Amino acid sequence: MSGAFLPTKIDEFSEETCRRIKELGFSGCFTRFTDNPLETPHERAHRVRDLMADQGVRMYQAIGYRPPLHHPDETVRKEAVRVLSAAVRFNAALGARGTHTGPGSLNPKGAWFPHPYNWTQQAKDQLIKSLREVAPVAEDNEIHIGMEGHVLVTLDSAETMRDVLAAVDSPRVKCDLDPVNWITRENIYDTGTAIRQMAQTLQGFIIGGHSKDVQIENKLVLHISECPTGEGLIDHDALLQVVEGIDPDFPLLVEHCSTDDLPRISEFLHGKCQELGITLLD
Repeated sequence: MSGAFLPTKIDEFSEETCRRIKELGFSGCFTRFTDNPLETPHERAHRVRDLMADQGVRMYQAIGYRPPLHHPDETVRKEAVRVLSAAVRFNAALGARGTHTGPGSLNPKGAWFPHPYNWTQQAKDQLIKSLREVAPVAEDNEIHIGMEGHVLVTLDSAETMRDVLAAVDSPRVKCDLDPVNWITRENIYDTGTAIRQMAQTLQGFIIGGHSKDVQIENKLVLHISECPTGEGLIDHDALLQVVEGIDPDFPLLVEHCSTDDLPRISEFLHGKCQELGITLLD
């Protein structure tokens, strides 16, 4: 699980945090600490790493701070590479399996919001250049970089994600399958087929999955909105079977929900897995 009750400051992560994760039926988490990776001593990450090991909870993913890796200004792009490289090293010290990030956006409102530059060839080329520069850091620290796509940013489809990752060509720069982010009007009523097609396109590049849900609203012109897992149109039978079929050890990370949502989501996913004959980690 991610978000919800997890603290945003690393020093606030505690034994109680681990206990709550386990009590809700999750084997680990995805943290989004706001501590600056360029300035935070690794000893503070080691405390959390050792605490989680003692409590039997896994750190599946940690935030990469989403710097603008695709930026047209080389000074800004190089600083983005420096930030992500520091995050990769910090997350390795944290004991995380992977570092999560996206390409960034020139939209001043946020890294996942639209801007016409996001879909240009220059943005794609700059992103590939940045990931090639960060890849050796991930390889040296034996930690994944898990890229995330979205229709509003440079990685706007499974095909674009595949092309970028193939160009980077690193065993440590891969992606998470997050189908909600690529759902469109054309596939929202057949998300199972869409998920299987995404997985086929990204064969060899997926290192895990993200779970949330999506709705299409009765509004003009077109409104496709996120919602918590199990409340929308995502075919979770297909998603769970796809992730299990790629590698049974891969994690599925629940995103974008409240603490109050988590008990229902946990029950929903455990129930789905039982129906599908998928064994969950303790």
